[in-house]
Amino acid sequence: MKAMIFAAGEGRRMRPLTLTTPKPLLKAGGCSLLEQQLKKCLAAGIDEFVINVSYLGEQIESALADMALPWRSLEISVEPQPLETGGGLNRALPLLGDEPFVLLNADVWTDYPLANLSAFALPEASLAHLILVPNPGFKSRGDFYLDKSGRVSALPERLQAADGPGWTFSGLSLMRPELISGFSGRREIFPLREALLEAMLAGRVSAEVYRGTWHDIGTPERLAQLRTELQRGEPGE
Repeated sequence: MKAMIFAAGEGRRMRPLTLTTPKPLLKAGGCSLLEQQLKKCLAAGIDEFVINVSYLGEQIESALADMALPWRSLEISVEPQPLETGGGLNRALPLLGDEPFVLLNADVWTDYPLANLSAFALPEASLAHLILVPNPGFKSRGDFYLDKSGRVSALPERLQAADGPGWTFSGLSLMRPELISGFSGRREIFPLREALLEAMLAGRVSAEVYRGTWHDIGTPERLAQLRTELQRGEPGE
């Protein structure tokens, strides 16, 4: 199974740290955020990778060349400008193949067992399975809502017995390429959320809630917090 890792963003909220270093190469726990994701994938038996790069992408390509990790294949999708998440996936489609793939953000730290995703039996009619997490302290409302049957929507009124404040999308998911290739609004630059919403309206997206350790490393303060917790041995491995 392949995994695609988003690594093309500019990391504007992480400035000044990202003025000279791309966010995926910022370090926590002794190695870069990107290397952490690669190692966790490899530990879960995922050894084929597609990584998109744009902002300071040459640094990421150089760092990948220096990593002594036992992947079977690694392909780089170079974006002349950041294409957002949906546009990045669209550009990478020729590299992803025809089978479901695991999708990860480089700037997320979690102890979620990725082997669960790689082993998940995605029904033929389903386009995506999302990992949701409880809303962090910096968010009062979630991204999506979930009912007891596992149906997910961005609009709670479309689901019966949907959870009140909703849940936050963790950045981890299992997807079919058709989520993007069949999206009616497919274009060069667009957010993944648009394609997910269309698929949700068709009842073709499922989700589960993970309550373990999860960090969205979106600001220098959150990165500092993660580093402190890793030094203390607090987050799960």
